[in-house]
Amino acid sequence: MMITTTIDEGGVAEVVMEHPPVNALPVAGWYEIAEALGDLGRNRGVRVVVLRAEGRGFNAGIDLKEVQADPGHTALIEVNRACAAAFAAVYECAVPVVAAVHGYCLGGGIGLVGNADVIVASEEASFGLPEVDRGALGAATHLARLVPQQKMRAMVYTSARASAAELHHFGSVHAVVPREDLRTAALELAAAIASKSPTVIRAAKESLNGIDLWDVRRSYRFEQGFTFELNLGGVGDERRSAFLRRSEGAASDDAASPPDR
Repeated sequence: MMITTTIDEGGVAEVVMEHPPVNALPVAGWYEIAEALGDLGRNRGVRVVVLRAEGRGFNAGIDLKEVQADPGHTALIEVNRACAAAFAAVYECAVPVVAAVHGYCLGGGIGLVGNADVIVASEEASFGLPEVDRGALGAATHLARLVPQQKMRAMVYTSARASAAELHHFGSVHAVVPREDLRTAALELAAAIASKSPTVIRAAKESLNGIDLWDVRRSYRFEQGFTFELNLGGVGDERRSAFLRRSEGAASDDAASPPDR
């Protein structure tokens, strides 16, 4: 299991990602997230969900090797659908989702936290969308919920990362804490939410989604269409191959954080 779920007596659920070495999830992992969040939202005993990870970082995106191993387009179609399902499950979960981010949050990780209700991050956390480097597009929809428009565009075009402190300045990260305090801070925030009327909180989640400025599910699927177009043109495969070669070379250095994924 790449995804584990627990629920405490106060109705606080934890969904934990753990897929070494860098939490780059295959198709099955994204579907596991979608299933876990759907089940928790339907459980009337759950009042809030904390989404976090174990390991070197929060999430390094998709498993590119899984896509590259498929000589056709099936894997790409499946990963597109799986990511869309996972991101939507965070957004549409019937209760608030608190994301607890440490280390790196890249690619698909941005889709998860960008759809979360509240984000708590560790001091060393960084956020990035290196899709251009791997011949893909997607999750700018979610990055735009974390940083201002021009910052988002610069990050997409250059694959640059933003720090937890920057996102806290923008107001998209609720709190920045030392790494060792991250889980505690996220659970304390979750407990504060869980102490409210569960009926009112579920209504609040639904009402806030209802007044959102854009349809995150539709806009993300629109972005994914360009990923498929790039793949059909051969650019996607070319850039993914080059990216994986660089990643494998960098991995031999055993860096503290992975190359952008």
